[in-house]
Amino acid sequence: MSENVALTPFELLARYERACVAHSAGTPERVEETGLWRGIGFRVGRRHFVSGIDEINELLAVPPLTNVPGTQPWLMGVANVRGNLVPAIDLGRFLFDERTPSSERSRLLLVRQHGGIVGLLVDEVFGQRTMDESRREEGEQEQDPRVSRFVSENIRLGEQSFGLFSMSRLVRAPDFRQAAL
Repeated sequence: MSENVALTPFELLARYERACVAHSAGTPERVEETGLWRGIGFRVGRRHFVSGIDEINELLAVPPLTNVPGTQPWLMGVANVRGNLVPAIDLGRFLFDERTPSSERSRLLLVRQHGGIVGLLVDEVFGQRTMDESRREEGEQEQDPRVSRFVSENIRLGEQSFGLFSMSRLVRAPDFRQAAL
């Protein structure tokens, strides 16, 4: 266990995930197959999205927040995450102008942006989703103009349709970067 002391929590979880996958019958071949895309599924309001696993740094229960006056209504405040101040954005309010209700399923998705990390409040996280790259070609174009600049296409995974949500497009959007009133 002493070898884990220098690892970050995310690196430690990634190591545990690899160990679990290695012990799961039939799974290692599928995870290591070429042509597979992995993402994290989440819900904002009634919409289901999935973002590349490489675009989300961490998932957190919503920590206490400190209000920041003079900001957009979708900036909920800042959180102290292991000594770092992280702005917390209500993604539902930013996208749909609808406040995300607080519940035990609510989570902050920590996403890297220029100059640091930002936390995005979502209603619920579904965990990892895996699909064949070829399925992405079958996706339907996003019709909702409120999210079309962040969602390249909508893909069916099982019974549910997920919008492929680009966190990198979101954090580069001028209106997202302008949280001051």
